[in-house]
Amino acid sequence: MNLSMETIIKKAEILIEALPYIQKLFGKTVVIKYGGNAMINENLKNSVIEDITLLKYIGMNPVVVHGGGPDITDALNKFNIESKFVEGLRVTDKKTMETAQMVLIGKTNKEIVSLLNQKGGKAIGLSGIDGKLIECEKHKTSVNGEKIDLGYVGKVTKINSKLIEFIAQDEYIPVVAPIGVGKNGESYNINADTVASEIAAALKAEKLMLLTDVEGVKTSDGKIIPALTINEAYSLIEENVINGGMIPKVLGCIEALEKGVNRTHIIDGRIPHCLLLEIFTNKGIGTMIMKEKVLYHKNEKL
Repeated sequence: MNLSMETIIKKAEILIEALPYIQKLFGKTVVIKYGGNAMINENLKNSVIEDITLLKYIGMNPVVVHGGGPDITDALNKFNIESKFVEGLRVTDKKTMETAQMVLIGKTNKEIVSLLNQKGGKAIGLSGIDGKLIECEKHKTSVNGEKIDLGYVGKVTKINSKLIEFIAQDEYIPVVAPIGVGKNGESYNINADTVASEIAAALKAEKLMLLTDVEGVKTSDGKIIPALTINEAYSLIEENVINGGMIPKVLGCIEALEKGVNRTHIIDGRIPHCLLLEIFTNKGIGTMIMKEKVLYHKNEKL
């Protein structure tokens, strides 16, 4: 198909718009939490994998942390093991933990690694068990004052980031399954958003990017908020503008920022090439949360 000169010039303008971001982010670490519909829909899956591969080829150090809830649920159903959730966390007995570990490390992780390799990347699959990458303890919670035993659900106590740094700063793309290890060697299932936030903080990443199934943080009248400071985010939580499942995502972003991450992003993984659109365009597509609204360059719109 012949492209018009106008279309060709437009493509060139898009590349030029990306240039200052490529310059600013060269050699920097970007932690990506990969989950939701972007892991299920084949077209979206393909676009995310292409985005991650491109980030590596133009000089960034992407680190992927993936979820896998639907895969775990499918496997549990096949084994006739009932799924139970408390405040969004899966109650994880020994059989559930064994299944989650088998699925996340043996299936989901290796599928992502394989897809990245097919696109020309060099991906290496890891879990928190490898090199005690993610040390954790039992997560404790209560509902209405009553303590609830979630079983083998973990709370991160330490990220041993040396292994990830070694891999990511070379030619490889680390792909991390959110399974942690306790002090006695027991395995724990951990929320992938939490793992991504903790790894980003440990690596002092330039960016933490959470792929979700929502467009971003919205105002009370439904408009996407392109950029927020920490103080603005807290105010919106108090005003109940940020509520429900968005609260833990926003708080995870804030915690990462307070531990040294420069920018955090909540973006819609249902949009093809969502990572490229958020990172390399002046306006972006989701919500960026940062300590202060500091521009990368004069044409950036926050």
